[in-house]
Amino acid sequence: MPMTRPEKIQINTSPPVSDEIRKTTCYMCACRCGINVHMKGGEVVYIEGNRDHPVNKGVLCGKGSSGLMQHLAPSRLRAPLKRVGPRGAGEFEKISWDEAYDIAAGWLAPIREKDPKRLAFFTGRDQSQSFTSWWAQAFGTPNYAAHGGFCSVNMAAGGIYTMGGAFWEFGQPDWDRTRMFVLFGVAEDHDSNPIKMGIGKVKANGGKIVGVNPIRSGYNAVADEWVGITPGTDGLFILSLIHELFRSGKVDLDYLRRYTNAGFLVDEDPQSPQQGLFLRDKDGKPLVIDQATGKAVAFDKPGALANLAASKKTGKITHRTVFQLMAERYLSDEYAPEAVAERCGLTPTRIRNLAAEFARVAFEEEIVLDRPWTDWKGEKHDKMIGRPISFHAMRGISAHSNGFQTARALHVLQILLGSVEVPGGFRFKPPYPKPPEAHPKPHAGAQPGKPLDGPHLGYPLGPEHLLMDEDGTPKRIDKAFSWENPLSAHGLMHMVISNAHAGDPYKIDTLFMYMANMAWNSTMNTSEVIRMLTDKDENGDYVIPHIIYSDAYSSETVAYADLILPDTTYLERHDCISLLDRPICEAEAAADSIRWPVVEPDRDVRGFQTALIQLGAKLGLPGMVNEDGTAKYADYADYIQNHERRPGVGPLAGWRGTDGDKSGRGEPNPNQLEKYIENGGFWIGHIPEEAQFYKPWNKAYQDWAVEIGLFDAPAPYVFNLYVEPLRKMQLAAEGQGDIQPPDHLRERIKRTMDPLPIWYEPFEDTNVDVNEFPVHALTQRPMHMYHSWGTQNAWLRQITGKNYLYLPTKIWESGGFKEGDYARVTSAHGSIVVPVALHAALNEHTVWTWNAIGKRKGAWALDEDAPEATEGFLLNHLIHELQPPKGDGMRWANSDPVTGQAAWFDLRVKIEKADPKPAESQPSLPPIKSPVGKGPKNVARKI
Repeated sequence: MPMTRPEKIQINTSPPVSDEIRKTTCYMCACRCGINVHMKGGEVVYIEGNRDHPVNKGVLCGKGSSGLMQHLAPSRLRAPLKRVGPRGAGEFEKISWDEAYDIAAGWLAPIREKDPKRLAFFTGRDQSQSFTSWWAQAFGTPNYAAHGGFCSVNMAAGGIYTMGGAFWEFGQPDWDRTRMFVLFGVAEDHDSNPIKMGIGKVKANGGKIVGVNPIRSGYNAVADEWVGITPGTDGLFILSLIHELFRSGKVDLDYLRRYTNAGFLVDEDPQSPQQGLFLRDKDGKPLVIDQATGKAVAFDKPGALANLAASKKTGKITHRTVFQLMAERYLSDEYAPEAVAERCGLTPTRIRNLAAEFARVAFEEEIVLDRPWTDWKGEKHDKMIGRPISFHAMRGISAHSNGFQTARALHVLQILLGSVEVPGGFRFKPPYPKPPEAHPKPHAGAQPGKPLDGPHLGYPLGPEHLLMDEDGTPKRIDKAFSWENPLSAHGLMHMVISNAHAGDPYKIDTLFMYMANMAWNSTMNTSEVIRMLTDKDENGDYVIPHIIYSDAYSSETVAYADLILPDTTYLERHDCISLLDRPICEAEAAADSIRWPVVEPDRDVRGFQTALIQLGAKLGLPGMVNEDGTAKYADYADYIQNHERRPGVGPLAGWRGTDGDKSGRGEPNPNQLEKYIENGGFWIGHIPEEAQFYKPWNKAYQDWAVEIGLFDAPAPYVFNLYVEPLRKMQLAAEGQGDIQPPDHLRERIKRTMDPLPIWYEPFEDTNVDVNEFPVHALTQRPMHMYHSWGTQNAWLRQITGKNYLYLPTKIWESGGFKEGDYARVTSAHGSIVVPVALHAALNEHTVWTWNAIGKRKGAWALDEDAPEATEGFLLNHLIHELQPPKGDGMRWANSDPVTGQAAWFDLRVKIEKADPKPAESQPSLPPIKSPVGKGPKNVARKI
């Protein structure tokens, strides 16, 4: 019997997941990717990548997709809070915003009128530092910085002083053309989507990825070649590569003489007060020997090309070129592969092979673009020559006490290969490149009732720019820009609590922090910092009298504050990712972006920037009130649209002018935020093709940068292979000049502030017995987490709900470890007991763990028996903010001596099996009360 054909059934294979899409910027890490937030009935239901966005082009990682659970997190704070119990107990009462502002102003107003420096205002990873620094400057305190000194200031400052920019937000590889991409010390949480996309492009184009990292995970796991270096020796390895390049003659001489100070003449007379400084003309310009005429001329004279092998005798003083000094230093046997390989955990052959491969790619796979351009001296070029090797580095090389010079060495390596700002190499992102001379100098001129005399942070060019009183006392609470760390361009957030508690260099009244979890994972010496925050003086008063803290979530630090200003989630706020700050630019375009409230908060919370605007108006801070004393800005959105940092230049560059028809420069536009929202939350302005490479020396780029407001005038410059400001600091330590360091710091300054990159052992290696503590211990941020936020996220917790200390095979087997074991890990500062696991792809002298997985019981609305609180742990308990005593009564900061960068990764430990196995990881601190209670067993939403 024939079958009857059933009626055709219509199946909707793609049902709508939402009834509206709102486009904004992600905040689940620092990539600042564009996202489409799907809404249904006015509620967030789904987040995906925005394909039109210049940063991620639609790609979105697990963190970004999990932003929904960040927005719904039970740990969200719900109202302003006033402490009613002792610090650390977590006992608060809810108050109104008016009362919160009254309390804050009651503490802050008297400080400002009497002694503004008694406010220490430090922020975490807030991405609005041009705004928060403006607020602090208006208040008048010198004590402001963000978290950079805790993170990667060595990478940033090393890049600025050497070439006017560094990695990540400063620049990127030429992903479409590079043939070899080399990563040094890069964890996976920062810039992850662009790097993943770039690695995919490099591999698709047949290029090679090299990962230099003691740990093989993430990017290093997909690298074609992994170099499992010993921690703290990256600089020595890089200088050995430089040795090989000089030895084989594989350096780009034409690039060096045109675009660097390799040809500058240096005073070599040991008796000269100018020893080590450049020979200059009457206008102060450094001199080179012109190759054509043999005469000494200003380095920027049109038509002149420096003779790198020249010298000049003036009276009894001989001047030689920077290039000759470099060749003499780096051809020394101390940098030969045979001399350094064992210390680096490598072989001489490996170093020689890598140097040869770098040179082969740079010079034998040269790229030539038929693209005419005109340089800063007016010389016309018909081609752009490219070196298709590019580098990237982050915290791994930065967070060491030798990190500044290591970062410098890596930048010099790039420059010697001629691979910076050329096709196939490393490329700057606007507003970079900017040399140190183009940045402000630091200021600390605090006066009662007045704003600070200039920006807090900057780039000193000599001892005259340091921030000290006449008796040598540092002017800042963190001792930034003092002789202890002269070039501390990002401040020293990790030293604020310790110095404030000690009253060194002076006592403060109020510690004001934002999104800086200083009572847990964003500090060294966690247990001791907790003690400092709760310590009382002989009168029974807290040593740090007042603590104001702002966060969106019930983090560990909330319990130690006296006043809580609750922030919103990133989907409920206005934010400005600005060209004045840390923008989302690409190498071929200037760009910025916003966040905007795709939903309104369902709690009594306010965006921190809005809270600062309103508190600033209550305090009557200049720039925040009108002449009649009324508030100038209603909130942060109002500020974003109407504030001008200088005429025509404001927080956002797009749709400026009253009609919104200008880019870069223009009058405020009352509809500017609406235009951003209409365009998906971002603005982008492309660099003309002629201007896309050779930015520091390209006339077309310099003119374009002036046109859109990045510069007020063209500012071409050359790269600093030799950093003269470092030599000026050394000269002071040698007794020259009116401003000199204290005697106990002279030798350290002379040794570490060399104008050419050097390597020295990390301080912990020389301060502890490395035979007793033979193992290096590192923390690394996982790709699926960001700072401490991720492990409160209901989805991300399922990926990593606890962390292990990962041991290499050698330590695992020699210690007799097996699955499920715990280890006692001891440093010169303390001891922890933690779960361990085997990781074979690891430097044999190194152990590591994921950072910020471990949580304090009672924080983040987690159950007290959550795995993060019982098995999770921190290495921070083992790391002191001060170096061990040396017998001379001095304890120096556990930081890079040049920049003050926290030396997280210098940590040395010993490891033994914990027997018997503990019930929980140790130390196990007592629970704190949660001001938000505990979350439900399952965090879910059905729309």
